[in-house]
Amino acid sequence: MIVDPKVVALGGGHGLAATLTALRSITSNITAVVTVADNGGSSGRLREEFPIMPPGDLRMALAALCGDDAWGRDWADIMQYRFTSDGPLDGHALGNLLLAALWDRDEDVVVGLDRVGALLKVVGRVLPMTAEPLTIEATFESAGKEIDALGQVAVATTPGRLQELRMKPSNPTTRPEVLAALREADWIMMGPGSWFSSVLPHLLVPSLRDAIVASPAKKILLLNLDSNKEQSSAGEYAGYSPREHCEILSEYAPELRFDLVVADSHLSGREELAEYLAERGSAYLEADLRDSEMTIHHDGRKLASTFAHIAREMLV
Repeated sequence: MIVDPKVVALGGGHGLAATLTALRSITSNITAVVTVADNGGSSGRLREEFPIMPPGDLRMALAALCGDDAWGRDWADIMQYRFTSDGPLDGHALGNLLLAALWDRDEDVVVGLDRVGALLKVVGRVLPMTAEPLTIEATFESAGKEIDALGQVAVATTPGRLQELRMKPSNPTTRPEVLAALREADWIMMGPGSWFSSVLPHLLVPSLRDAIVASPAKKILLLNLDSNKEQSSAGEYAGYSPREHCEILSEYAPELRFDLVVADSHLSGREELAEYLAERGSAYLEADLRDSEMTIHHDGRKLASTFAHIAREMLV
């Protein structure tokens, strides 16, 4: 068993935040590598006004890694606070404004993130996926017609089957801090989260994808809770089986092999998934991971227990 493993967690939004919160129970060596293509809500409005990274997913990762004391918990709440008004501040998260101010003053994204991390006493570090903000695009097929979606919001909400996922610019620079973390990692974790707009984007950046594949770290994929449901209830990954989730990742990174894939024990299509993973030489773990009250969310304590089991008995 590796004590205090070095873990790099890739993703964005609520899915990454859930993973980070659970990881804190088994290690303090956490690097969150966050998608930077958000164009909706507070982040989208700030991107329109300033030439900066979308701060929302980065803010959520920082809040998830806040110190587990009164200071850290209070600052986590403050970072997530959203203004309610009839004016231009309505809907903005305070943490987004703080990050925007630091980036507007200091320009360097990582310097600003590290400064906020020190203020919040975060466990680990939060880094952007690339050195520049990105725009995600996709083409879907629905009722025999192709539909183009521009921007993360459109990609996450357009119905249909994914035909192609693209990123602009197509070959952005990966931050050296991210590449160093991947080289030194014991574990690399992907998922859960919005499959097309938070998880897959990491594999659309050539230098980042190559670094993930080349890393000697054990690679773990945590699947979403919802699958094979109607678009209205399951979001962008509606209608895709767990196996198809894995096949889509393989399509965009053929050389990437996961050492372990973790799925909720309530998920449909698990037998088909297990057969597919056995063919690819990936270990498979089922566990009860759902929140008993909010079944579309992972339960943080269950995730933490599962990660502890993995560290103790599986990835040794």
